[in-house]
Amino acid sequence: MNRNFGVYVHVPFCEARCDYCAFATWTDRAHLVVPYVEACVTDVERRFAADAHPPATSVFFGGGTPSLVDADVLMRVLDAIPRTEGAEVTVECNPDSIDPAKLAAYRRHGVTRVSLGVQSMEAHVLASLGRTHDPDNVRRAVDAVRAAGFTSFNLDLIYGAAGESMDDWRRTLDAALALDPPHISAYALTIEAGTPLDQRIRAGETPPPLDDDQAAKYLVADAAFSRAGLGWYEVSNWARPGHECRHNLLYWRGGSYLGVGAAAHGHTAGRRWWNVRTPERYVAAVREGASPEAGRELLDGAAKAEESLMLGVRTRDGVEPPHQASAARLVDEGLLERRGAQVVLTRRGRLLASSVTLRLLTP
Repeated sequence: MNRNFGVYVHVPFCEARCDYCAFATWTDRAHLVVPYVEACVTDVERRFAADAHPPATSVFFGGGTPSLVDADVLMRVLDAIPRTEGAEVTVECNPDSIDPAKLAAYRRHGVTRVSLGVQSMEAHVLASLGRTHDPDNVRRAVDAVRAAGFTSFNLDLIYGAAGESMDDWRRTLDAALALDPPHISAYALTIEAGTPLDQRIRAGETPPPLDDDQAAKYLVADAAFSRAGLGWYEVSNWARPGHECRHNLLYWRGGSYLGVGAAAHGHTAGRRWWNVRTPERYVAAVREGASPEAGRELLDGAAKAEESLMLGVRTRDGVEPPHQASAARLVDEGLLERRGAQVVLTRRGRLLASSVTLRLLTP
């Protein structure tokens, strides 16, 4: 039985909104930061008291830009969360908005790792994504993270942006690996409806990402990470042994977690639920003593099994296939390999993970 329990805290504030971002984030709500934090604290205290949740084995502050909030203010939420000894606590950070004092405050309150939103180390690629940070600030941020005593951190990369050549991507990989990170996430750029990037593509002003280009960049990245001692453990995540993100593993293994904050999702006792999307509505609901939940669904046995396969097949642990004939065909095609009773994606299979999943679900 999985006894791990996570808490996700959504921080919906940003200084500038990236052109590809469709997350629940706002750039004009600075006046709500303190009331929002107070609401998160109250929500945490109520939920742990009412639902008798176990102490958290992992906590993840995502956004948005959690590092935009004053550290001692943000850490009030962490201080309210009951945690096990040795719990993993991650804060997502923009390289431009962290400094030694902020990192020291994180350490004092129990943060164990940070995730730096790097995306690219090429200035023109960052500009095409609507990112504002200077690549040099990434190097300064990593130095500060290490100086603060963090032994685990992540660099987030995105590949496939308009104008990003293969040489650009190789330079980003070389620059990122030169920082000797214990964990890297690399995601193919996806186009979310309604974002500025989507609008530019629809208007013909920006070319869309190309599947073949993204596949080639994935293979180059995987090879580079492997040479550097970073092993894949989920399609888009690589780590040195012992530096895998325990909170994300909780998601991929179908564990239970509490969602705190606007638009946060939770999953407990087979029930999935999500909170109201805007910070104003979240603060108002908590202040009124009402539930901030906007919706919920109860997964039946078949839905749970399907979701478990969809998540598990993306990890190096693999899954036990529900239909052996389908699995056998995928093994023959070189998309899966057998490891005992489990099947695991091959490198080529990782490029087609969604298609492989659908075929595994089909007799």
